Amino acid sequence: MRLRALLDTEALGLRLLGGEDELDRSVRGVMTTDLRDPSRYLSGGELVLTGLAWRRDAADSEPFVRILAGAGVAGLAAGEAELGDIPDDLVDACLRHRLPLFAVHETVAFAMITEHVVRQVSGERAGDLAAVVDRHRRLMTSGPAGGGPEVVLDLLTSDLDLHAWVLSPTGRQIAGAGEPLPPHTGAELAGHHLAATRSGRRVPHRAKVDGTAYSLFPIRNTGRSSSLVPPRDVRESVLLDWLLAVEAEAGDWPAARLDLLQGVTQLIAVERDRRDAARAVRRRLAQEVLELVQAGAAPAEIAARLRVAAPVLLPGLGTAPHWQVVVARVEWTGEDTDLSGGQAAQALLEEILVDPAVTGPDSADRIAVAHTGEEAVALVPLTAPAAPSGTEAGTEEDASADEPERRDAALHADALLHTVRAPLSAGLGDDGRLTLGVSAAVHSAEGLRGALEEARHARRVAAARPGPVCAAGHHELASHVLLLPFVPDDVRRAFTARLLDPLRDYDRRHRAELMETLEAFLDCDGSWTRCAARLHLHVNTLRYRVGRIEQLTGRDLSRLEDKLDFFLALRMS
Repeated sequence: MRLRALLDTEALGLRLLGGEDELDRSVRGVMTTDLRDPSRYLSGGELVLTGLAWRRDAADSEPFVRILAGAGVAGLAAGEAELGDIPDDLVDACLRHRLPLFAVHETVAFAMITEHVVRQVSGERAGDLAAVVDRHRRLMTSGPAGGGPEVVLDLLTSDLDLHAWVLSPTGRQIAGAGEPLPPHTGAELAGHHLAATRSGRRVPHRAKVDGTAYSLFPIRNTGRSSSLVPPRDVRESVLLDWLLAVEAEAGDWPAARLDLLQGVTQLIAVERDRRDAARAVRRRLAQEVLELVQAGAAPAEIAARLRVAAPVLLPGLGTAPHWQVVVARVEWTGEDTDLSGGQAAQALLEEILVDPAVTGPDSADRIAVAHTGEEAVALVPLTAPAAPSGTEAGTEEDASADEPERRDAALHADALLHTVRAPLSAGLGDDGRLTLGVSAAVHSAEGLRGALEEARHARRVAAARPGPVCAAGHHELASHVLLLPFVPDDVRRAFTARLLDPLRDYDRRHRAELMETLEAFLDCDGSWTRCAARLHLHVNTLRYRVGRIEQLTGRDLSRLEDKLDFFLALRMS
């Protein structure tokens, strides 16, 4: 039944206080609660009835409503018997989270509302109940033990002619039936889903990519895995959840079909729990190595732990790997500044380090990520070529011999974020940031402590940059790029304005393209011929423009100091 139908029944005594635009939500059950956090008893689609005993003061309304909205309930009905009029703070919180709110007259018992809803829902489902139960039974018997998410998705295709895919928060395909989604489509769908979840829109979320309509269902972490703790805030959960993308418009679906899709997401969530439990071994290995490195343990002790880790991360490989360290941090601003981002950073880093072209949930089996407090640290093995006969794998000589191949296999900060920046930016919204730092590759236990500090330093460089998702690599720690982010904003503005504003003003008045000329001239290392060719100008025209730049700024572009000042001003602007 729809929420709207509740208002048409006068005997229920319901009065709408907010959420008129959301009255077409389907109600699939009723729950009565006065718990401050009833999330463990919610599965989505419920009408929640409460006598407001959980409310001690106005500050309690926001977290209570946030929990209900995150669980996907259909609406909230608050009784007037305890406090009389419904408090304004509860009304405001429901408006912020787009949760329909009803006031229940003090003469109406919650049992009456429950009985009415159950009777209506049961009647509407009666015609399709047998088919739904049969499909659920088939899905359950074909769950994880019968082939994983692919079997469930195949059943959707064969029974209901629905094409569906399981996607990670970054849009990478984990499972699918039939043709795989193009990577750009997966990334766009993930971005739609993350933005819709952050804004509190009801499930399923709807999106259109390249003219095709999709309905998006969250696959929420159940908390049954020992390696994951259920997040307490939607800002964390949105970055952890998988999603089910169905190629269909679900706006007019009957409740029975929506129930079936909810059952599919629950089955896939169980499969994810199994995968997360298996990943716990790699996480423990990373945690042990990280603790040894941070405690300043002897290199021999760290090397022994790495020898234990190598067969798990690189099964069947007889040589010792080289290692890179990647550090990630998720930070939030706003009301709950104490919200921990360590678990979200750990899950995101595990996803980011997977090759985006690889599908399937087990493609991260060579990545070990630990998290401590707000920070996630990844220990990434880079396979080295087999050692020559008579030499020991992993020695200094071996490292120098394979340096070119190892460099090619190394992780690069910008490449890591190329495909995930857009969807993750949608999930982080205006109050979240993800920053990454990547170390150089090291070939021994002695180098891990330095690699960890290098990665942390690179992450701090990334954190000084604008934008919700930023990364920096070890190569930036040995150039001017390391210094620029730490120049105070007022100094940056004054320095760039003094050098570049005269050129920008002149360009606005005369369309002279002096700024473009300056950038090209510096990029060509002051070569008149190469710069003129790049700009498609005669050399004399280029000399005229450079002369005008020098005249307007009082600088001499034949002097190294002035070239350097212009170069830095352009980088900081």
